[in-house]
Amino acid sequence: MTAPTAVASLPPEPTIRVATLADLEALVALEERCFRLDRLTRRNFRHLLGRAHAETLVYERDGQLAGYALLLFRRGTPLARLYSIATDPAWRGRGIGEALVRAAEQASLAREALLMRLEIRKDNPASIGMFRKLGYRPFGEYVGYYEDEQDALRFQKYLGTRQGESAFGRVPFYQQTLDFTCGPASLMMAMKALDPALELSRRLELKLWREATTIFMTSGPGGCGPHGLALAAQRRGFRVEMCLRAAGPMFLDSVRSAEKREVMRLVQEEQMEDVAAAAIPVEYQRISARDLEARFEAGGVPVVLISSYRLYREKFPHWVVVTGFDERYVYVNDPYVDYEAHKTVTDCINIPILREDFDRMTRYGKSGQEAVLVLYGR
Repeated sequence: MTAPTAVASLPPEPTIRVATLADLEALVALEERCFRLDRLTRRNFRHLLGRAHAETLVYERDGQLAGYALLLFRRGTPLARLYSIATDPAWRGRGIGEALVRAAEQASLAREALLMRLEIRKDNPASIGMFRKLGYRPFGEYVGYYEDEQDALRFQKYLGTRQGESAFGRVPFYQQTLDFTCGPASLMMAMKALDPALELSRRLELKLWREATTIFMTSGPGGCGPHGLALAAQRRGFRVEMCLRAAGPMFLDSVRSAEKREVMRLVQEEQMEDVAAAAIPVEYQRISARDLEARFEAGGVPVVLISSYRLYREKFPHWVVVTGFDERYVYVNDPYVDYEAHKTVTDCINIPILREDFDRMTRYGKSGQEAVLVLYGR
């Protein structure tokens, strides 16, 4: 009787799956094999593996973890960021990076994220070539981004059917340097868009804040109100339109102290008198994304007060600047970069927000306060 012929077992097919805490040690070891600088730590991986706004995909073959892709998602927006991607040096050249990127895109679409962004070292032509091949396009640069001061190129790709571009590049980015200077930072971006010769600096940021502050707000120093910001812009020669939900001082319900509320009222009432004396036009009406788009197309740059809850799950008034529109989204620059949540400037430039969500975000507080400034050239 002839013995059965032995059949060689086939190597297992590669698998891409969502990582769990059981993969922690393998991820840390892979990180150490792949990178000399800018490594994610064990603490970083442990934190992100358990967070709802992050997802880590791992590529397994022959029982080994050969690569990973780490995604971050921004609340309230269809924006995903490929925070980190790595392939084991022993497995490079086998298409693992491309497979992980495509899996990351599918994972992003499953979360209704339609725009993917990432950073690449400027001195990494292999990665730049791979992402260009996969349809990613550069949209900016981050000077001195990495630990060795190497620059980063910012890339992005639309994952849905939309192919058009909004007016990216018209409005530059400026990061607020203090927790309460979102108003001045947003105003500076709008002014710079209209006057490219304007120098953006922390000195200007603080000067604008001193001119426009409400003195107090929430538990710390006061942010800036629309009247003060409008006056600051007009003093520098810009034409300004104001759109408010109602007349009267704002943010009074953000402080408990009766004395602080009185100070805020007095400061804002004086600013309101100065706005009237300066003949700055004020409209008291609800303004929609459609209205802002018309003003944007006419050359204006809107600076808008929003409720931060949809972005940060915290309720505080926050100023952003509008950078463009398309058929579905309003794009904004957010001057606040939340480094504790692993955000970078890349996450804060031209953030896409669904038009209907944007209209809801522009109401702040129980009373539904609304404020928009539209700046035009001198």
